[in-house]
This record gives sequence, structure tokens and C-alpha cells, in this order.
Amino acid sequence: MLSAASRPYIDASVPVLKQHGLAITQHFYSHMLGAHPELRNLFNLGNQASGAQAQSLAAAVFAYAANVDNGAALAPVVERIVHKHAAVGIKPSHYPIVGRHLLAAIQAVLGDAATPALIAAWDEAYWLLAGELIAAEARLYQTTGTEAGKLQTLRVTRVEDDGEDVKSCYLEQNAGGSPGTFQPGQYVSVEAQWPETQSRQLRQYSLSDSPEKPYWRITVKRAHGAGSGAHGAVSNWLQAQIGLGDTLHVSPAFGDFTPALAESGPIVLISAGVGITPMVSTLNALVAARSARPIHFLHGVRSPRQQVLRADLTAAAAALPNLRVALYYEAGAETALAGLSTYSGRVDIDPTLAAINRADADFYLCGPLPFMRAQRHALLSAGVPATRVQREVFGPEMLDHLL
Repeated sequence: MLSAASRPYIDASVPVLKQHGLAITQHFYSHMLGAHPELRNLFNLGNQASGAQAQSLAAAVFAYAANVDNGAALAPVVERIVHKHAAVGIKPSHYPIVGRHLLAAIQAVLGDAATPALIAAWDEAYWLLAGELIAAEARLYQTTGTEAGKLQTLRVTRVEDDGEDVKSCYLEQNAGGSPGTFQPGQYVSVEAQWPETQSRQLRQYSLSDSPEKPYWRITVKRAHGAGSGAHGAVSNWLQAQIGLGDTLHVSPAFGDFTPALAESGPIVLISAGVGITPMVSTLNALVAARSARPIHFLHGVRSPRQQVLRADLTAAAAALPNLRVALYYEAGAETALAGLSTYSGRVDIDPTLAAINRADADFYLCGPLPFMRAQRHALLSAGVPATRVQREVFGPEMLDHLL
């Protein structure tokens, strides 16, 4: 718990630091990575270039300080950060480096306003958060039976085109068989290497099939115009360089977005674009379990050409009598898929809400942040309890709902 001496400084400075958060975190990353270039391998250089990573860090630190006495609000945020950290191999030794440069950035941006008492208060707040994360990450590494940063070598046993600019890679152990257990909705880190620049990057990809299969599957979308180090560079490397028989270095499965499959009430899976991948993993797990619960699968995409994993959707529709699939296309909705309902325009949650008891249903969201914010707002406005709505974020998350 934050000390009584530090509390007034944190309360008074959160609004000021929130206002200057982007400048602080940009200064932080610039100076930290300049002093410790080895850490570049842990950070998404595309998100660095766009500023998304800096904004996310600012939101996380300031949200923590603003809610330091509100464990219920912080618990899911801390859990999500822990899984993200474990996926890239964050170690306890990284925290002093981050803390030192973060406090120096606050001091540099605020100048004389960053008094010794204020810096001491933020030092305390940072180490409270760091202590929670270090302990939780240690427990997660122990649970998954792995070490921080340890990757396994997997072989690509199948490659399939799965929609325009999308391909799926099937991964197995060198001796054959599944690389390990996971829960539907989880993701893995995949390492890309560029020998010409002696650089490497890790990116996270949702596992897009059920845990019962004797392989792991990742489904990767090409990013047009992305070079090495930019947003989408690893996806393009996978698309261009990786084929049948190649090997990849891959982490264990992590992620706290794990839909509850054993419940009896309706489950509503809402996605857009490549955000369909953890939803199909969930859907295929429900197929494997022969689930009898009502399932509503809503997905939005630009056109049928961009429709990802369509074979999985048609197979699930044939296997699950209580499944209702609604595909929303901005163009070309008349090109229907067998057994599936297609509509023009963007995802509309209202028909589904009218067909179910919304207080008894579980809702899961995945897709671009604006899409998920709009869907979450629509659900809450319709009376769905916030505790019934979960979302998976690809990339840094803005924790504006806590600030």
C-alpha cells in the first residue's frame, strides 16, 4: 500500500503527469534504449515508432497510481501486463533499469516541478507496481514450466492461404505432435531474425485452432509497406521467408483472454479483421467439446475476399446446432458462405441482444481498438454488466477507462 507520506504527491501529480505522459515516456524510451540497446530486442520497434508503446506505458503507470488502493480495478490490468511481459521474457533485472530511466524522464520533462519529495513518491509507486509484477511473473513462469525468454524450436508442417494476404502456419515439435497445452484465446511469441542487421524481434500471434489438435496454428496477415523494424515487419517476414519444413523459435502460450467454455449461458464472440483468430480457437474448442450452449459468432470484415478461416466457420456451423454465425461485410455481402448468414455494413449487436438473456451471457471482443471500444460501449449501454464483457488487445492497450 502506498504510504501516507507519498499519497498526496501522487494524487496531486497524476493529472499533471497524465497531461505530459507522452513526452515523459518518449524521453524514457529514447534514453533507456540508448543506454541499453540490448533491450531493443524486447520492445516492438513498430509500436515505438508510432508512439503507441509510449502511450501505453504512460497509461499503465498513471492508471496504477490513480487506482493504487483499488485492487478490483487493477487486478485484471496487472494480470494482462504479466502475461505480455512473460511472452517476451521480462526478467526481474529489467525493472531497476526501467525504474531509473522512468524517474529520470519525469524529472527531465517536469523540471523544477519534479521536487525530491515528488520523485520519491513516484519511486515508491513504481516499485509497488514492479514488486507485484515480478512476483506474478515468477508464478506464471513456474506454472508454465518455463524460464524467462526461453523459446522452443518448432517445425512448420503445413502452410495454407487463408484469405487475402493471410496465411496459416501449422507448428509441431521436431519429433511431431503438439508443442504443448494452451487455453483457447491465448497467444505465443514468435522470433524473427534479420542477420544482415543482427537484429531480432518478438511478436505475439493468437493460436487460431483448438488445444485438442496435434499442432499449434498461427494465422498471419501481411502488412503492406512494412520494412524491418516497422509495424508489421515480423508478419511480413513470416509471410515471405517461412515455408514448409522451416523452423521457428516460439514461446509457450500466454494470455489472460481465455473464454469460459464450460458455462451454460449464451457465449457471444465478436470480432473484426484478423481479430477473428482467438475467436476461431474458442469456437473450435467448443466444437471439440460438443458444446450445447447457445453460441453467437459475429464477425466484421471489409469483403468476402478478406474473410479469414472460412473453412473453420462452415465446419463449426455444421457441427454445432446451437451456433449462429453472422458475417458483416462492408462490400460484397451478397457472396454468402454456405450455411452462414451475411449482412452489409458493420457489426450490429442488436439482433443478438434481442435473442438472448443479456444478463446471463458472456461477451468476448477482439479487433482494432476503436472497434472494441464501440462494441463495449454498445453492450454496456444495452445493460450488459461490465463483468460479462472481456476483450483481447493486439498490441499496446490504452487504459483510459481507469484514468
